[in-house]
Amino acid sequence: MEHVEPSQRTLVASELLMKSLKSLSETDTRRSVFWQFRRKDTEFCAYLRRLLNSPVFTFLMICSISLNAILLAVETDYRLRLSSSTFFVLTDALILSIYTSEFLLKLYVDPIAYWKDGYNVLDAVILLIAFILYASSSGAALHFHSWEIAKGLQALRILKLIKYSNGMRIFTKALGQMVKTVMYVLILLFLLMFIFAILGHDLYGDPETGDTENWGNMEAAFFTLFSLVTVDGWTDLQQKLENHGFTNSHVFTIVFILLGFFVFFNMFIGVVIIKMQDSTQKYERECKAVKKAAIWAKKQAILKKQQEEVKKLTHQQKTIQYKAFSELVDNFKKTLCHSDLIIVEDFCVSIPFIDLYLTALDLQDDTVDRLQDLYCEILGTLSMILQDMKGKSLPLPEKIQK
Repeated sequence: MEHVEPSQRTLVASELLMKSLKSLSETDTRRSVFWQFRRKDTEFCAYLRRLLNSPVFTFLMICSISLNAILLAVETDYRLRLSSSTFFVLTDALILSIYTSEFLLKLYVDPIAYWKDGYNVLDAVILLIAFILYASSSGAALHFHSWEIAKGLQALRILKLIKYSNGMRIFTKALGQMVKTVMYVLILLFLLMFIFAILGHDLYGDPETGDTENWGNMEAAFFTLFSLVTVDGWTDLQQKLENHGFTNSHVFTIVFILLGFFVFFNMFIGVVIIKMQDSTQKYERECKAVKKAAIWAKKQAILKKQQEEVKKLTHQQKTIQYKAFSELVDNFKKTLCHSDLIIVEDFCVSIPFIDLYLTALDLQDDTVDRLQDLYCEILGTLSMILQDMKGKSLPLPEKIQK
C-alpha cells in the first residue's frame, strides 16, 4: 500500500468535497428546473390558495354542509321524500358538485401536500362514498334495506365540518391521542370481567339450581357483568340470585361493582377528562400564540409606517428652510391626526409608568426649588459676611488669620 502525505490527503479530500458540492448543486438545479417546468401557474395557484383560505369560502362550505345536514334530516320523512323527490335529488347533486369543486381546487393547488393532511384524506373518502352511493341510486334498483343503509351513510358528509372548526380538530386530535391510554384501561377491565365471568358461571351458572338466564354461559355472564359495571339494574340481578338461593352472592356483586365501576370505569372517565383538559389548554395556547403573532405583525406594520413618515418629514426638513424651530413644530402638528395608531403595549407608554414618571418629575421640581432656596440663603449669608468684613479697617487676609 502506497504511503500518502498529509498534504496530498488534504488535497484529495478537498477535491472530493468540491465534486460532491458540485453534484448537489446540479441536482438542486435540475430539481428547481423540473418544478419550474411542472408548475408555471404560480400566480394562479397563489390566488386559489388565498381563495380557499378566505373566510368567505369557509363560510360558504359551512353553510353547504349545514344545509346538507338539514336536508338529510328532512328527507327522513317518508311522505315528504316521495312528494319532493325531484327537489331532494337536485339539491343533493348541487351539494355534491360543491364538494367536488372544493376537492378539485385543493388538489390542483397542491396535489402532493393535499394527501399529507388526514382531514383532506377523510374528505376524499367521504366524497368517494357519496359518488358510489349516487351512482348506485341512479343505476339499478337496490334492496330496500340496502337503500336505507346507503342513505344513512350519506350522513358521513357532516364530518366535513371538523376540518373547518379548530376546536373540533383539537378535540378529534385529543381523541386520537388518548386511544392508546384508554385501550390499556379497557384491556384491564376486560381481564377483570373475564375472571369474574368464569367465577360467576362456576358459582351461579348451574343448569339445575343456578341462574342460567344471566350466568348460564360466557356470553350471558359478560352481558350481566357489563350491566353491573354500568350499575344499570344491578339490584334486579342481585334479587334474581337471591331468589335462586344464593344469599351470599351480594359479596360477589359488591366486590365487582367496587372494582369495575368505582375503579376502572371512573379511571376511564378520568383519562378522558385529563386528555380533554390537555387538548383544551393546548388549543388555548395556540390561540394565544396566533393572536400574539397577529398583534406583533400589526405592530411591525405600524412601526414601519411611522418610520416612513419620520423619514419623509426628515427629508422635507432638509429640503425646506424653516425660519424658526416653532415653525417646524407647527408644520409637524399639521401632519398629526386623531386616527393615528399608537402602540401602547410597551412599558414606557403604560399608565402606571406615566403616573410614576409624573410623580418623579414633581419630586424633582420640588427638590430643585428647595435647592434654589438653599442657594439663595447661602448667597445672602455670604453677602452679609462680606459686608461685615468691608466695614472694618483691617485687610481681608489679616481678618481671616485672626
